[in-house]
Amino acid sequence: MSVSDLDRRQKLELNKLQKRLRREVGQAIADFSMIEAGDKVMCCLSGGKDSYAMLDILLNLQKSAPVNFELIAVNLDQKQPGFPEHVLPEYLKTLGIEYHIIEKDTYSIVKEKVPEGKTTCGLCSRLRRGILYNFAEEHGVTKIALGHHRDDMLETLFLNMFYGGKLKSMPPVLHSDDGRNTVIRPLAYAREKDIARYASLREYPIIPCNLCGSQENLQRQVIKDMFQTWDKQHPGRLETMFRALCNVEPSHLADPNLYDFKEGKRLGGKRQAVQTASPEPDYGRLDVLNL
Repeated sequence: MSVSDLDRRQKLELNKLQKRLRREVGQAIADFSMIEAGDKVMCCLSGGKDSYAMLDILLNLQKSAPVNFELIAVNLDQKQPGFPEHVLPEYLKTLGIEYHIIEKDTYSIVKEKVPEGKTTCGLCSRLRRGILYNFAEEHGVTKIALGHHRDDMLETLFLNMFYGGKLKSMPPVLHSDDGRNTVIRPLAYAREKDIARYASLREYPIIPCNLCGSQENLQRQVIKDMFQTWDKQHPGRLETMFRALCNVEPSHLADPNLYDFKEGKRLGGKRQAVQTASPEPDYGRLDVLNL
């Protein structure tokens, strides 16, 4: 195959993937009322493939959306050793979008608080999100967009079942109890393998997470490996699992907070919401977010 034929095939594949992701993101936004007229949407960028793709597709949709909304990009520089500080600013400048780089040394806090060999992701995530959510309130942001996709939602469901004893996942939209923050996940319908291939074709300047990326025995990685095996051996299983996540029948579970088994009536259930934090420059409290 000649170089020109290869380039042509890659362009066709890129165009096909972009249309698919655009359709899936647009459908998720419509199904869950994620973005409304006048919204200021903060795209949280980590430097990974998912957040790059999310920003890319939202910028694409913004051009033809039936409502006007604003997009800003925000990255939290957590002062990890060797973090390439120049990568995201240089990339975002090419997009012509408003962006902010928040510099907070959460790396030192995580290394201090988490014993050697233990999983750092939980504390790192709570600190990161607390800072981002406070930033959102201070800058008039109405929606906080995170790059979690369909596979993340399924993995979280299984993690909670296997290790937490809860039937709980990541919802496409999550509101805080106090009304300060609304989290949206525009990639809720998108498959990770599609995002990974799209990111490869788009040649995003990916920044790896050096703080926790080497922890191969993370519980989430175990679930991810299991899913990859299922996807190869039983095509369509993950799609069926996700449909089940969107098609819940409380009367056929066993939670009396969701269903009154005596009266045979559905109940409101436990209200799920983001518990946001007050600004804490000294990071004195570590429970800044419980998601």
